[in-house]
Amino acid sequence: MKLVYLGILQNAQAPAVELCAERDLSSYSRFTKGSVSEFMTMFSKTVAERTKQGQRQDIQEQGNFTFHVYARTQGIAGVIISDNEYPSLAAHQILSKMLDEFLSLNPNAASSRDPVPFPSLKTYIQAYQDPHQVDSILKIQKELDETKIVLHKTIESVLERGEKIDDLVSKSEGLSAQSKMFYTSAKKQNSCCVIM
Repeated sequence: MKLVYLGILQNAQAPAVELCAERDLSSYSRFTKGSVSEFMTMFSKTVAERTKQGQRQDIQEQGNFTFHVYARTQGIAGVIISDNEYPSLAAHQILSKMLDEFLSLNPNAASSRDPVPFPSLKTYIQAYQDPHQVDSILKIQKELDETKIVLHKTIESVLERGEKIDDLVSKSEGLSAQSKMFYTSAKKQNSCCVIM
C-alpha cells in the first residue's frame, strides 16, 4: 500500500490550478521521475475539474493507481493518488483532514492562481503511507483479525486431539447430562459414516 501523490487544487474555475502538492517518487528511476510528476499533476487537474463541488469519488486508472478526490464547496479539491491496495476509507479520511487544515490556514485559497505553501503535506505523505495510522476503524479491524486468527488456531489445535475432547466432555461440570448424551450420540452417528 502506497501513497504517491497528495495535492490541493483550486477547482472553482477552469482550468484547475495545483496550489500545493507532495509526491513520493522513490519507486521510480531518476530518468522517469520528472515525467511521472507531470502526469500526476495533469491527471489531478483533470479529475479536480470534473468532480462537482461537495462530491467525493474514486477513479481507478487502468494500471495500478486509484485517484481519490474530494471537491469541497469552497472551490478547493484534494486529490490523492495511491496504489489500488490503499483503502479508500483511509484515503478519504486523509483528504478531509488535509483540506480542513489547509482551509483553516488559507480561507481565501479558492481565488488564488498561484502556489500556496502548505508544509503539512510532506508530513501527511510520510505519516500515512501505512493506512492503519489514519483510520482507527482499520486499526480495530486489524486487531480483531489478529485475535480471530489466534482463536482459530487454538480451536484447531484442540480439534486435532479428538481423544482429549471426549475427556473434557465427560469431566465437565458445565454440561448437563442431556448435553453429554447429545455429544456421545452425535459422535456415534458421525463415526458410522466414514467414507474410505
